[in-house]
Amino acid sequence: MKKIRRHIVFTGWVQGVGFRWRAMHAAEAAGATGWVRNEYDGSVTMEIQGSEEQIDRVISFIEQGRYVKIRNMQVKTIPVDPKERGFYAD
Repeated sequence: MKKIRRHIVFTGWVQGVGFRWRAMHAAEAAGATGWVRNEYDGSVTMEIQGSEEQIDRVISFIEQGRYVKIRNMQVKTIPVDPKERGFYAD
């Protein structure tokens, strides 16, 4: 499995709708690592690491949230963090 790491900024209806909780549980279930946090401008930032398939699975699960409405995702591939061992919400 080739590990990749993505820095993603989500905009839309993404705060106050269980986004971070869904992200944490989806990442744990998929075996991905990283973090997610709310930003002051109403967006949500995530860094997630795993295979392309694991990352896609996490995003798909988040999008299925009843109140989550992702309007845009700004995605950058960044260097893998070999020491990271879990996924947490800030």
